Amino acid sequence: MALCSQGGLLLFAMLILAFNVSGTLASPEIGNQIKSATFLSPEFVLGPGSVEDRYYSNIDFPRGHVGIKSFKAEVVDDIGNPIPLHETYLHHWVVAKYYQRQGMAENNDKHKFQPSDYLFAGNSGICQGDVLGQYFGLGSETRKTDTHVPNPYAIEIGNLDEVPEGYEEKWLLNVHAIDTRGAVDRLGCTECRCDLYNITVDKHGQPLRPGYIGGLRCCYDQTQCKVQQGYGGARRSLYLRYTVEWVDWDCSIIPVKIFIFDVTDTGKRLNGSTGLGPENGCQVEYNVESCSSANSDGCIDAKRTSLTMPISGYVIYGVAHQHTGGAGSTLYGEVIFNLSFRCINKSRIIKMTAQNCCPCFFPLRLTWTAFSLPPHISFLH
Repeated sequence: MALCSQGGLLLFAMLILAFNVSGTLASPEIGNQIKSATFLSPEFVLGPGSVEDRYYSNIDFPRGHVGIKSFKAEVVDDIGNPIPLHETYLHHWVVAKYYQRQGMAENNDKHKFQPSDYLFAGNSGICQGDVLGQYFGLGSETRKTDTHVPNPYAIEIGNLDEVPEGYEEKWLLNVHAIDTRGAVDRLGCTECRCDLYNITVDKHGQPLRPGYIGGLRCCYDQTQCKVQQGYGGARRSLYLRYTVEWVDWDCSIIPVKIFIFDVTDTGKRLNGSTGLGPENGCQVEYNVESCSSANSDGCIDAKRTSLTMPISGYVIYGVAHQHTGGAGSTLYGEVIFNLSFRCINKSRIIKMTAQNCCPCFFPLRLTWTAFSLPPHISFLH
């Protein structure tokens, strides 16, 4: 058998890829019964124009060595009624895995995690460092979006062989929701326009860069979007309700790995930097410039990037995440055969060609195009 890396899947603001060891698809059935559980996030309270953007550690999640088959979520009130998007805009939610040192107290502030006590366990890439490193997540498109991973695949969690000694596997939730009831400009609030939030510094107290007119730096936790004078909407308790389906792990399941693609990815990784920077890798958001209404027929902004995957394999599942103004996104994949490849075999080295190939070490170039409609600011992962 060729020595090929195992695994592969892409999720959240992008697509899911899965990579098989041998290149042959296994039986389409998994014998274990699918289990399901519905959980609630900690309570968050929103009033007209207010913002929730907090991190909750050690959330309720399936335990043990299992394979996740689907993850669904929505915002509900304190009696379980779904909240419409025109009242509470679900900007995004993400769920990430981390390892916590045994015996440590919980900490719900991601930015106060001590590196030695909390180890972030991100996905398989391809952004720099921990940028977009979550396992699951979507936004306003969450409802009615199919997240089921087909048989015989699943997202493996709870494998004790992967947990560092002295640590335990846990899960972190981030919910970013904006209450748009009574907003002067509902669309502007969901686009996080800085003037509507009266924001000139980010959540760390640093001045906004010149020309930054809207985005995550202006609608962070406890900020306030402008509402109509005299509007009297009440504050209310809300929750993210999430339903997880899983199966007990066994050898009939093929594990998949999560890859997230960002259409703003520059493709550069500067001097090993792992953070956000103007030219460094995934930018997370971008600004779609406004255009004249007289030329509305041709007023489409298309953003495109081309990226190379570190490994090759099968596409198992994919989903795109966009914000208001987004008109669609497309992922194209092509296997590049313009070089000579070698697949290491136990007994010999085989020179690979387009006619004689296996799923080992082929670079896969993925091109992602997103179309957005001005004049709105449209943020896209």
